[in-house]
Amino acid sequence: MTGTTTPPGDPGLPAAGAAEVPLDEQAGVGMRDAFQRLYTPHRMAYIKGENRTDDSACPFCEIPGLSDADGLVVARGAEVYAVLNLYPYNSGHLMVVPYRHVADYADLTPDEAVEMAFFMQKALRALRLASGAHGFNTGMNLGTIAGAGIAAHVHQHVVPRWGGDTNFMPVVGGTRVLPELLPETRTLVAEAWEKVASQA
Repeated sequence: MTGTTTPPGDPGLPAAGAAEVPLDEQAGVGMRDAFQRLYTPHRMAYIKGENRTDDSACPFCEIPGLSDADGLVVARGAEVYAVLNLYPYNSGHLMVVPYRHVADYADLTPDEAVEMAFFMQKALRALRLASGAHGFNTGMNLGTIAGAGIAAHVHQHVVPRWGGDTNFMPVVGGTRVLPELLPETRTLVAEAWEKVASQA
C-alpha cells in the first residue's frame, strides 16, 4: 500500500508533487480505515474571517441589488426579504432581513417588524412544504458578543430540523454534510414560497 506525504502541520492534504510513500513507512500513520473524507475548504474562509465585512460593505445591503439566483434570494417583500444562508447549518437554512441597514431589532419600524414576523410564518410554511422539516430553530444573534457574523445588520435565522439530523459528523467531526447545492435549495424553497403565498 502507498500513501502521500504531507508537510508538518498540514491538515491531511497531500503536498503538491508529493511522492508516493508506502503506508507502513510513514511515521505516525495508522491502519487505513473505510471512512471517506469530506473536504470543505470554502469553510476555511469563514473560519478565518476572510469574508467578514465592515459596515461600509454590508452583504445584506448588497444582496437586494442582485438577481434572486445570484443573491440566493427566496422572496422579496416591501420591507424585508428572505435569503438562504451562505454557510447553512442545514439545507434550507434561511434568513429574514430588512432592506434598511439597522443593527438592533428594537430599532425596526413597525412596518419592518410586522413584515419580518409575516415572512417568518411564510418561511416556516415554505420550508415544511419544500423539505418536510420536522421542526425549526429560529432566532437572532444581536451583537458580535452574541455570535452575530454580521452584527451591523439585523437578521433572523430559520433553520429546518429533522429527526436524526445531528449525527457524528457535526458533533465529533465538526462537519456539516448538505445533500444539495445552494442554488438548487433556493429554487425549491422559492417555488414552495410561491405556493404557500398563493394559499394565503
